[in-house]
Order: sequence, then C-alpha cells, then structure tokens
Amino acid sequence: MNGERADITHLLHAWRSGNQNALEHLSRAVQAELRQIASFYLRKEGSGHTLQPTALVNEAYVRLMQWKSAEWSDRAHFYAVAAQIMRHVLVNQALARGRHKRGPDAILIPLDEANSATARGAEIIALDEALKALAEFDERKSRIVELRFFGGLNADEIAEVLQISSRTVQREWDLARAWLFRELR
Repeated sequence: MNGERADITHLLHAWRSGNQNALEHLSRAVQAELRQIASFYLRKEGSGHTLQPTALVNEAYVRLMQWKSAEWSDRAHFYAVAAQIMRHVLVNQALARGRHKRGPDAILIPLDEANSATARGAEIIALDEALKALAEFDERKSRIVELRFFGGLNADEIAEVLQISSRTVQREWDLARAWLFRELR
C-alpha cells in the first residue's frame, strides 16, 4: 500500500510539473478508488437516486483536473479534495431535485420510491447545512466528518490529511457525531 501511496503522490507532483504522461497514469491509478468513494456515497443515497458511481466519478474527476496548479501534498490530500467535490456534487443534485420536483425536468420514479428519494435528498442538504454550522466554530471537526462520511476515509487516512494523530481524529469524530446528532434531531 505504501508503494501505491508513493506512486500516486509522485504522479501528482509530476502532473503539476507539466508531465501529461503522468496524468494518464494518474487517471488509471485513482479511478478504482474514486469509484469506491462514489459507490460509498451513493449507497447512502438509497434507491431512486439518478446519479451512478461512474457519473459521480467523472464529474469529480473533471473538476479535479481543473486544479492542475494545486499543491497536492500526497495521495490522501488528493482523495480528501475528491471527497469534498463529490459532496458538493451530491448536495447540488439534491438541491436541483428539490427545485425541479414538479417541473418539466422532473424525473419519474415509482411512487413507493418517491418519498425515500425526496427524504434522502433532504437529509443530504440538512447534513451539509449542519456541517457548515459546525465549521463556523470548529473547522477541523467539520473536515473530519466530511472526510469520514463523504470520503469514506478511515481514522489513519484522516490523520494523514489533517496532520494530526489518529487518536485525535477518533476523539473529535465522536464529539462531532454527538453534536451533529443533536443538531439534526
């Protein structure tokens, strides 16, 4: 695994330096993990969701490629940004679904799935708003929740991204979860 991490980090730095060949290798190297993150997100969405993992990965990837000048510190940083982008794509889609619920662009889904899809979109929007509120007074806890919930990163990976200990990640995850539970009730 360390070899893979080093390879991706090396490819990110080579791409930033202008090596287009590195971008092709990077694309192949991160595709599977980005798809896994997207699948993780979409499993939480439930039935009735119109976005497929491949479409979510493609949307995130297109946005990531616009960040060529980003200072990618390592593989974990890249995946953390990808997770954040996927969160925004899902929130934007949930908001759009709410706006177009009855318009000509409405998506037809079975009646028994309609309430579930609408409720799930509302949950994503509520979580996003709660994370914004949490970030106002504790940015790090908000990032931990985002990386864990939306990015599917484990405590060690989050610790690597935020440059803190795994124990601190776990403690702050527990506190953030309790705060969010009260906030979302």
